[in-house]
Amino acid sequence: MNAEGLESFRDFVDSRSSALLKTAVLLCGGDRHAGEDLLQNALAKAAGRWQRIDEPEAYVRRILYRQQVSRWRLKWRRREVSVAEPPEAGAAPDAASAAELRLVMREALSRLTARQRTVLVLRYFEDLPEADVARLLGCSVGTVRSTTHRSLARLRVLAPELAALGPADGEELPSRDFSPAEVRP
Repeated sequence: MNAEGLESFRDFVDSRSSALLKTAVLLCGGDRHAGEDLLQNALAKAAGRWQRIDEPEAYVRRILYRQQVSRWRLKWRRREVSVAEPPEAGAAPDAASAAELRLVMREALSRLTARQRTVLVLRYFEDLPEADVARLLGCSVGTVRSTTHRSLARLRVLAPELAALGPADGEELPSRDFSPAEVRP
């Protein structure tokens, strides 16, 4: 890599590494160390091809997603963590701080499978449409939909205290889509 390429790579890493690290940590179920490893490997791969990359952030994100898919396929099993006492019943969600909610979400995400977690991160954190997620993961749109549905259902079971963040009974969520909605009886 020439001096100009090296400088542009350093600028990219300085400006975008924190956002990319957030995505990597989410893909790894909240494990910061694994997320750092994932990002480091992606940046190392990108550095080797830096002169030929048109959109660096998209390229690095694609590497992150594909490396995570490769990790699923290795079928590493997580070890179960034993604790002396069962966890306390959650406090009232209204009193929970933002940090506590992040911890609850992190724990719930870490208990999902890598595939479920990746689909949720791509759909809701990265805000990608189903077709793009399917293309990135090499599966059908139907698979993305069903995985998203099952993943959200599992999250509701794993972290029922997060339900308080949704609308109250009978209250509707504000919609970002202003097209007419289909009404089913």
